[in-house]
Formats: sequence, C-alpha cells, structure tokens
Amino acid sequence: MSKQIILYDTTLRDGTQGEQVNLSAEDKLRIAKKLDEFGIRYIEGGWPGSNPKDARFFEMARNTSFRFARLTAFGSTRRADMRPEDDENIRALLNTETETVTVFGKTWDLQALQILGVSLDENAAMIDDSVSYLKTRDREVIYDAEHFFDGYKKNPAYALDTLKAAINGGADMIVLCDTNGGNMPHDIQTIMKEVMPHLTLPVGIHTHNDCGLAIANSLAAVQSGATVVQGTINGYGERCGNADLIAVIGNLELKMGYRVITPERLKQLTELSRYVSEVANVPPLNQRPFVGKSAFAHKAGVHVSAILKNTASYEHMDPEQVGNRRRVLVSDLSGKGNIDYKSREMGIKLGGKGYDNQKIVAEIKKLEDQGYQFDAAEGSLELFIKKVSGQFEEPFTLESFRVTIEKNLSGPSTSQATIKISVGDDQEITAAEGDGPVNALDNALRKALTKFFPQIEEMGLVDFKVRVIDGSHATSAKVRVQIDSRDSREIWSTIGVSENIIEASWQALVDSVQYKLSKELNGQ
Repeated sequence: MSKQIILYDTTLRDGTQGEQVNLSAEDKLRIAKKLDEFGIRYIEGGWPGSNPKDARFFEMARNTSFRFARLTAFGSTRRADMRPEDDENIRALLNTETETVTVFGKTWDLQALQILGVSLDENAAMIDDSVSYLKTRDREVIYDAEHFFDGYKKNPAYALDTLKAAINGGADMIVLCDTNGGNMPHDIQTIMKEVMPHLTLPVGIHTHNDCGLAIANSLAAVQSGATVVQGTINGYGERCGNADLIAVIGNLELKMGYRVITPERLKQLTELSRYVSEVANVPPLNQRPFVGKSAFAHKAGVHVSAILKNTASYEHMDPEQVGNRRRVLVSDLSGKGNIDYKSREMGIKLGGKGYDNQKIVAEIKKLEDQGYQFDAAEGSLELFIKKVSGQFEEPFTLESFRVTIEKNLSGPSTSQATIKISVGDDQEITAAEGDGPVNALDNALRKALTKFFPQIEEMGLVDFKVRVIDGSHATSAKVRVQIDSRDSREIWSTIGVSENIIEASWQALVDSVQYKLSKELNGQ
C-alpha cells in the first residue's frame, strides 16, 4: 500500500505574510472551513500572541466545528531567562484552546547567538522548557526547527542538539524548515539522510520558494522520509512565497504514488485554489500547474491537431482529475483543428456561406494581425464564427452615436451618450448619462434595447480592460478593449480594437450584448 502523507496548511499564518495577501478574521474562518471540507489535516490559524486579529480568529473558531482538520495555534518558544508559564506568547497559545500548538525555535547557532543574543545552552533550554510545559497542558506539540538546513550545514552537532531538546520535551512531531529558501533538493536529501536515523517521531518539511524550489524541496524531503508537508494554498507567503500545496498535492498523489487525499477531493483541487484566491483578492495565476486556467490550454495548431487524436500527445494527465478542464484557444497561431474543436465545443456547424474551418482560420489571422486577441475573448470568437457561417443575424444596427464629456472646475466631469439604433423596421433614439463615456454608452444602449430584448437587463459588467497595442504612436495608438460580462449562468469576454478608445469600447459592448442575445434567441 502506498504511503500516507499528512498535509499541514499555513495559508492563514505564513501565507498572510505575502506582500499582497491580507485576510480579515472572517476571511480566515471562511478559508479554514474550506480547507477542512477539502481534507487538510492541520490548519495553522495564526500567531495569537502577535496581533489582535489572529486572537479574534481563534475566538470565532471556538464555536466552529471542524470535521476533519485540527486547528493549530502558532508561536515561539519562551523568551530567555523566563519560565514558560510566565511568557505571554505561551499563554496566548494556550488561550486559543486548540488541541494542537506549533512552536518554533532556533536551530542555527548564528540565529541564537547573534539574533536572540543568548547562549547555545540557553537556546536549547528554551526549546525543551517550552515543549515540555505545553505537553503538561495536554497539547499535541509540533516543533518547527527554524533554519534547520542552514544551521545543520554550519554546525550539525548543535542543530541535532536542538532537535533532541524538543524530543526530550515531549514533542509529537519535528518539522525541518528551509526558512531562507536557499537550499537545493540534493541538500535536502543529503541532510535528511544523515538526520533521519536520529529521529523516531514523525518528521515534516517546511520550505520557502526563494530559489523557485519550494515544491521540489518538499517532494525531495518526502522521498527522504518526511511524512508531513507544510505549505500554503497557491504558494502565498513572505518574499517569494512558501511551497504551493496545490502542486505538492498534485505531484504526490498523481505522479509519485503517495496517498494524500481521496480521488473525490482531488477533483476539488482547482475549486480550492480559486476559492482562496477569490477570498484573498489575489488574481489567480493562469499558469499555475494543475489548476491554472492555462494549465491545459492549447493554442498552436500542431498541438490542437494532435490532441484531437490523442490528448496524451500534449497533456501529462486528464485535467478532470483535479477539477480543471481542457481549453483550445484560437489565435494567429491556430490551425483548422482549433476551429473544429472550438466549433464543436460551442455547438456550431461550419460550412455556412462557404466558411469552412480553413477560411475562418484565415479571417481570424487577419484580425489578430490588426490587434484582435480571440484567445482572451471567446465571446467575440463564438459570435464571429456564428456570423460568418450564417448562424446569427445581428438583431440591431447602429445608425449613430454621440458622446459628450463636460468638466466643471468646481465638480466632477459628467458624460452623456446619445445613440440611434434600428431593430427591424423600428428606430430608437435614446440618451443616458454615466460615470464616464463608456458607462454612458452602455447605459444608453441598454435603455434603447430593453423594450425589444428585456433579457439584457440581467446582464452585468464584471471587468473592463484597455491595452495599447503599439505605444510608438503615443495617444493616437491603436487600443484593444476587453469587456467581461455575466448573467446568472456564465461569464463571457468580448473585444474591440480601434485607434479611438470609445469606438473600441463600443465594439466590445455590442459584442457583449449580441453574445447574450445569440444564446437567448437560439434557446441555449
């Protein structure tokens, strides 16, 4: 039977030390519940002795039932020349009332002598005293050996002495930390091979990503005997981050044959990554292994042609195993296979008006040369294919629009838009105001169309992006506008390109509305 690896998540503590990550106590509780639902064994909630927010999180967590996970409070060993029972940090750990506590201590003699300013004997005593006192209070105690690998390289005998102090105090688990993130996988394996014979209790690994090797170092540690892996969801953390548990799980479970979570939970991996990203308000990384939007995206025509025959030709696994999906993109690098795949995915039959896959590819390449980017705007792509193949007729026609902007020195600027459209034999002239020219155009268009197509009322704007295509022309440069819209069922992206930002925005707005109507009018 394959070996079981235990997951220890520190997103709520170490992850929040990342530069762009800021979680409220309420956010942390939401994420903790999600991690428990996913099947994480240990969830490190924070350092209650360091700030009021973490203390408040543990207060709220007392009234929360965790089905699978053990909530863990984190803190340091006692201070020098102080009894553990008198140390405020130790008391804060106990006040959380968690069954498990994690304390870290100094392994590297440099840290003890120069940073803490204590003798090596006192540093070892601080570790032993803190662990033994917490054990007398009926806690499971995990000891994090900070800077272990750097400390072992400089003074192996003393680094081992600090581990022995924690073991003597009664620690339930030892975690070896690459705190500065500077060690190589062969360093991890070599040192652990020497150290593991001295340890009889479970051993964990905690790595940082300063050399881009946190995941690799975690996997190397597991191969060397570690049975617990600490990390954060999406690799959030100080400096370059921590080991990304998402990739750690994917590699251990699918590539290395270890047991980490059940196959059913593994299918929730993508959802977990994106959920934490959403709560943390950090944009998801499209290129994130296993779960990123681009992880199984295919753009080159040769690749798409191959995966249509056998997905293993350009995919290392089935994306559905981790709850992700295959995506075929259409761009100037596309071939006929891309259009075949996307057309089937969209439920579009090709050949109408003489537009087969080859002719559509040629047209798309011309448009991309002008600045369009259909791999980022699949709403416009679907609309384009439907139009050229005769499967969608534009439900309205723009006769004209005018946008005016007025700025008073004493107040904010205002925008007004007037549009004239035709819907069949009817004409409609409508005016509306907005916070800006694009918002005014959007409001006017909706106002004009609502009586003809009431279903557009449920549409909403999600995002608006402007990109200068060629900056050499300064303010007269061609721009690309991308609009993300949504209704109750889906989110879609549309695009417009012009030297005039208002014109480009209008194109994207019209595509957005027409995409919605193409679905409604076709009963999709």
